[in-house]
This record gives sequence, C-alpha cells and structure tokens, in this order.
Amino acid sequence: MAQDDWRIRVELPDEEGARGLLDRLGLTRHDAEELADELREHRLAVSRDGDTVFVYAASGMQAEQASRVIEQELEEADFTPTRFVTERWLRDEERWDDDPPQPDAEEELLERGYAPWEVRVECHSLGEAHDLAEQLRAEGFDVSRTFTYVIAGTEDREQAVELARRIDGRVEPGGELVYEVRPQNPFAVFGGLGG
Repeated sequence: MAQDDWRIRVELPDEEGARGLLDRLGLTRHDAEELADELREHRLAVSRDGDTVFVYAASGMQAEQASRVIEQELEEADFTPTRFVTERWLRDEERWDDDPPQPDAEEELLERGYAPWEVRVECHSLGEAHDLAEQLRAEGFDVSRTFTYVIAGTEDREQAVELARRIDGRVEPGGELVYEVRPQNPFAVFGGLGG
C-alpha cells in the first residue's frame, strides 16, 4: 500500500446499491462541483466487494475531499449507507485502523499451548541429551527428548535464536506444524511443546 494509505468504506444495504454507487462514482458529470473536478485529476481507485464500495486515497486530505463527493452522490441517488467510514492503513500492524487488532500468530499459538519456535539439538550421546534436556527444563523451557535429540520450545524467534547460539542448536518454526521424516531429520513432531 505504498500510495493508498487511506480508504473510504461505504457499506450499503445490498449489492445493487453498491453497484449503483460504483457506477455514479465512475461517471462523474462534467458539470459536477469544483471538488469533484479536483478529485478526478487524482484518479482515485474505486472497488466493490459485495455490498461495500471502497475508495482509496493517498492522503487524509484527499480522503476527506472524496468523502464529500461520495456523500453528495449518495444523497442524489437516495442511497442510505449502513456504514460510512474513513480508514487509515496501519503499516506496522498491517490492518486498517477501523478493523480490530488481530492477535499475533505467536501469541495465538502460546494461548493454545504450542511453542511457536523450537530449538533442535542433536547431541553426541544419550547422556549428553539427557543432561541438556534437564538443564533446559530447569531454565523453564518445555523440552522433548528422543534418543540423542533434544527439542526446546520458545515463546518467540528472538528467544529461539539466543538459545540456539548458546547450545549450538537449530531454530525452526514450532506450533502445530508437522515435520516430515527425512534422512537428516530422523523423527517428526506432531503438535507443540508449549505449556
């Protein structure tokens, strides 16, 4: 969304109304208000999804001007929107400011009892694997050990990277992913390790 940082969302009672508004916005008359002439120069993007029309703008001022034109078109067509809102794109959160924040994928996995990241270590002996597993459990990590392989679940990638550096392990996504058995990966993990 490099240029389309703003949008106007117009929800109408039905798809027919949305199509009608879309037609009106696309066919702005030559004798329209001075404001509509200004907006035509900017060639704003307009789209429809079912009963909702979206008008995209590059600035808040442009969105405000477009809102006035849209309101006039709605009034002239005798359309009553069920919702009319101007929204701004929140880049860091990757959502429109009018949409509720979505839970972070890592937080969601933790809430469901899964570790979103794992550190895997292949030890040289059973004793070494046992000792490492006990050490990591004492440090508060959820640990799984099979033969000489130790897997420690972590709450985030940064924690996994730090742990992997310290114990010479390999960082991998965790959670509900299923790992296929391959020659370099002698076992598969189903489910997760969080608790």
